[in-house]
Amino acid sequence: MWIDTHCHLDAGEFDADRDAVADAALDAGVTRIVIPGVDRGNIGTVRALAHRIAGGAYALGIHPLFTPGAHEDDLHVLRREIEASLDDPLFVGIGEIGLDYFVPTLDDARQQFFYGEQLKLAREYDLPVICHVRKSQDKVLKGLRVHDIHRGIAHAFNGSFQQAEAFIAQGMHLGFGGNLTFERARQIRRLAAELPLDAIVLETDAPDIAPAWLYKRRNSPDQVAAIAKVLAQLRGMDENALSLGTTANAHAALPRLALASS
Repeated sequence: MWIDTHCHLDAGEFDADRDAVADAALDAGVTRIVIPGVDRGNIGTVRALAHRIAGGAYALGIHPLFTPGAHEDDLHVLRREIEASLDDPLFVGIGEIGLDYFVPTLDDARQQFFYGEQLKLAREYDLPVICHVRKSQDKVLKGLRVHDIHRGIAHAFNGSFQQAEAFIAQGMHLGFGGNLTFERARQIRRLAAELPLDAIVLETDAPDIAPAWLYKRRNSPDQVAAIAKVLAQLRGMDENALSLGTTANAHAALPRLALASS
């Protein structure tokens, strides 16, 4: 049993075969797929999709790449939708939120504003966060500390060992996916191999961050099982033990996911 803790299954790349993709994931042993929101406009989409597919779950949030088109009123809408989802067993947290300093055109103050306001919501409703940390690990971590957030996932983690240890000390789990399958990704592979197992969760970020064997092609949630095989080899451990460990970790990072699975 595998859990994909981060999959944008609502993306347009899956319009032609979305249900078949979800079925293929289930056939590959991926029993849960967490679909994060990215803006006000896809709240209903990710919720409906999570309910339609076997093993679906969802988070709600405003992604940093979508902050240029976001408005302050979107935060009020997000609050209402969070409240409306609290009794939904498939709703697992706030995300995808965070900061991105890879894209140079993004306004820092605007990103910081939406990130901070969503951390306040996570704190208010005692929900975990799924954080985008691309070239922004230290500032994302600072926000978690300021708002006293101690549960969630640093998605697609690609920082230093020191940064990894700081996120773990904050109570966060670290998401690893297709990047660790590339031999040239030495830092990510070292992190994945040497960090404590109980800090690691698996993800695809599908349709993005495809593994080496799908380079420059569409990624999909069924790839978790094959990514996990590479991770097991890097760590020198049994795949079944990795499955049990990363499943427990996903439930610890996103506790409502465990409730949805029960």
